[in-house]
Amino acid sequence: MKISVQMPRRNQFPLYFKNQNLMIQCGVIFFIIITLVTLIGPFIVPNDPLTANMAVRLAPPSSAYPLGTDHMGRCIFSRLIVGAQSTLGITALVVATVALIGIPLGLVIGYIGGRLDTVFMRVADGILALPEFILAIAIAGFLGPSLTNLMISIVFVKWIAYTRVVRSIVITERNKDYVQAAKVGGSSNWKIIRRHMFPQIVSPVLVLATLDIGKVILTISSLSYLGLGAQPPAPEWGAMLNDGRPYFQSAPELMIYPGLAIFFVVLAFNLMGEGLRDKWDVKSR
Repeated sequence: MKISVQMPRRNQFPLYFKNQNLMIQCGVIFFIIITLVTLIGPFIVPNDPLTANMAVRLAPPSSAYPLGTDHMGRCIFSRLIVGAQSTLGITALVVATVALIGIPLGLVIGYIGGRLDTVFMRVADGILALPEFILAIAIAGFLGPSLTNLMISIVFVKWIAYTRVVRSIVITERNKDYVQAAKVGGSSNWKIIRRHMFPQIVSPVLVLATLDIGKVILTISSLSYLGLGAQPPAPEWGAMLNDGRPYFQSAPELMIYPGLAIFFVVLAFNLMGEGLRDKWDVKSR
């Protein structure tokens, strides 16, 4: 008599999170949807996001107001869609500015080294002595509440991470044979940095920037929630969280909707960043 033993089936669900291509694809799909909503949404919103109407204050969802209204009678759906432009636009500008500052500095400091590298490391250690978020709060509070000052505070605490990453890669690469051969061949320092150093940092910086977008969004939303960023009646997601805080028990949707928007956007960029990091990581291969 044959006895068949059925082996327990392993749970395949965690394997999806180890599939780099799947993570990248999910992140790209989310990113495309978010981009379309950001670009097209403001032209198709059903209501003016800034127009207050106390007659329909805290109204439930309806055909005129798909997600209801807030405490000022403004359309929540319209404010979410228009607010995506503020939140994501500021995030893109911050990340681009940080990269434009951090990458050249990292290339120059890492390649030249010496006293310049020592001075930079001491400055970096001094700035990184405090947590990034606490330092951003201090700078934004000192400069005053506005989106411009919020961006300055985040750029001030973020550029060091990019410079350190680029610097470490350049220090590793500058003593390799192909760089020494380029020097012997008469290539200038600028040509070596442009043709040999820069291609080595593209992948790590792209992964860092993709992962950093989610962190920057959370920082912008957190500072706006604390009143240090976008000011009313600007339809920014963090500011919407702050506006809905007093009504959390009576109308929790005022905080739930912008919170979900922040969650899904951060999830999309984190999926892309984690997938790219695992795909390009030499150790994982």
